[in-house]
Amino acid sequence: MKIKGQALALDDLDWRILQLLQEDAKQTYTEIGQRLNLAHSTVYDRIQRMEQQRVIKKYGTLVDLEKVGVRHITAIMTIFTEPKESEEIAQRLTEFSEVSEVFTSFSEELVIIAKVVATDQAELHSFIAHSIAPLPGVLRIRTSIVTKKYKEETLPTVPNYAPSKSRER
Repeated sequence: MKIKGQALALDDLDWRILQLLQEDAKQTYTEIGQRLNLAHSTVYDRIQRMEQQRVIKKYGTLVDLEKVGVRHITAIMTIFTEPKESEEIAQRLTEFSEVSEVFTSFSEELVIIAKVVATDQAELHSFIAHSIAPLPGVLRIRTSIVTKKYKEETLPTVPNYAPSKSRER
């Protein structure tokens, strides 16, 4: 890993370690080393560096709420805002425990997209009506209820197109 300007440049080995961690973050340094034909100390050093540089932000667990009997509803909210207020609204959304993800997007207009989890439609409605709609600068809210999940990941997958010397031209 090298620092170029303000960005970190990961080499092929860093990318391969990240891919293995995303497959199973419970692997030991020795197990990763064996899969990559490296000493566990090399794996340890590289992971430590990536943690210190915040390349690896955190490790987590993805819980299947349905399997453990937790009633819930997931919704994707598109929030249309006054342009000058969008950053403040997005930041405020991150403070609500019901909100698991927040993004801004610009297509025809600047919007905020948020993933929200509630116990049922009544709680979702109450959350939107009492917590989101009153925020200064919110113009309108479009809510889509998720009816079926095909894939859910907690972290973005490390790209398969990680730089390699064979691909550089």
